[in-house]
Amino acid sequence: MMEGVAFHHHGLALQDDRDALVVLASLGYRAGPLIHDPIQDVRLRLCTSDSMPAVEIVMPGDAPGPLSGILKRQDQLLYHTCYEVDSRESVLAAWDDADLRIVEVLPPTPAILFDGRKVSFHTVMGFGLVELLDRV
Repeated sequence: MMEGVAFHHHGLALQDDRDALVVLASLGYRAGPLIHDPIQDVRLRLCTSDSMPAVEIVMPGDAPGPLSGILKRQDQLLYHTCYEVDSRESVLAAWDDADLRIVEVLPPTPAILFDGRKVSFHTVMGFGLVELLDRV
């Protein structure tokens, strides 16, 4: 098991969050404010619970992007898992040492939703899309 890695949230891709907010509220989640991230051109809302994993609602921004393609095939999709990490390089090196095929989708980029902490996205073949969020 890797040190310095903790589950952070699931990413839920949607065109509109109205119904998802009703479901999440009924489960006891608190919805954070809607935020536009111009760097990634997405609209975001983090929903948290005292007893369940956080859910990041991710909706397309103004221009077509990778999320637009995902939502053409499905109306909604849990599409990524985020881990908060002490060292992105250590995690990626450990996966590489395990002979996992990893494709960087987005290099480390400041994320407005997380107060400018950097996130990166990686497709891990045989697992799916993983977001790595800097702990500090």
